[in-house]
Amino acid sequence: MNEIRHNWTAEEIIAIYNRPLMDLLYEAATVHRKYHDPNTVQVSTLLSVKTGGCSEDCCYCSQSARYHTEVEIEPMMSLSQVKAQALRAKASGSSRVCMGAAWRNVKDGPEFEQVLEMVRTINKLDMEVCCTLGMLTENQAKRLSEAGLYAYNHNLDTSEDYYQEIVTTRSYEDRLKTIENIRKTSITVCSGGIIGMGEALEDRAKMLVALSTLDPQPESVPINALVPIEGTPLEELPPVDIWEMVRMIATARIVMPQSQVRLSAGRMNMSREGQALCFFAGANSIFAGDKLLTTPNPDIKEDMHMLEVLGMRTQKPFEKHPQPTTVEAADSKIPALGEKPKWSRPQKVKSEQ
Repeated sequence: MNEIRHNWTAEEIIAIYNRPLMDLLYEAATVHRKYHDPNTVQVSTLLSVKTGGCSEDCCYCSQSARYHTEVEIEPMMSLSQVKAQALRAKASGSSRVCMGAAWRNVKDGPEFEQVLEMVRTINKLDMEVCCTLGMLTENQAKRLSEAGLYAYNHNLDTSEDYYQEIVTTRSYEDRLKTIENIRKTSITVCSGGIIGMGEALEDRAKMLVALSTLDPQPESVPINALVPIEGTPLEELPPVDIWEMVRMIATARIVMPQSQVRLSAGRMNMSREGQALCFFAGANSIFAGDKLLTTPNPDIKEDMHMLEVLGMRTQKPFEKHPQPTTVEAADSKIPALGEKPKWSRPQKVKSEQ
């Protein structure tokens, strides 16, 4: 518990996950208290700035153009709309805004320039800014960093072995390459995954191996429970049992002690008591607001009441890392390159479920 390891094995992680629950919780809580304030939770707001029409085939996603879901394609939000949403989130107690766009990858052009301006605007509101925009090049990562981006989210989703069952339009290596590009800047990395997609325990362990062996480990690790969406290939999967979520949170906390473990999607199906156990197991961040991009989420007033009942405080922005400096567009030293990167399209055939 006194060092950060980058050589965890799947066998070790499975052994941790399968410990008697009270022993697992005790160790996870002990590790958590060593590296974090156990009574502090970061509240973040997730905002979809470009919704629907994504060309990817992620089996869990309602925004894929390949599936018939209730999500409608919407144009890019305006800068004024994003600023208003950020101010509302700040007033409600959020310290971070994460902007998501339903893109396969970032493309240089007017829409990316608009996102850069959104980053500048929110950073100047003294809030942490995170983006999840798909794959991006080193140059694009540097431009986001120059604009004042605090974090970039790029989830691995699951293990490399199970990945082709969930996504066939991009490779696992593409995910790792994007994280590598982010690491060439001052932007912090936010990367985790989803449980409940039909994967085996070994896949969950191997995902944690992939994350924990990164050096440095991700500053943020979201652990999501699948929210089955009607019209997607995973629509009929059962909800994730709360004990699976608690064990996954605790295991992630033990193998990545300094990371902020984020209790992310799926909280609508969790009781307050279940969420409290997740906090005890090492989760120290939640996403607030009525939606997580397009899936339901608890009301922020309910979340604030829950934290009050638990005697927990909300984390202020930039407690973990310094606030980035924003360089205005007119003063930018990093020009757009008009790149056309050839991210892979494996198109592997999924096995029968």
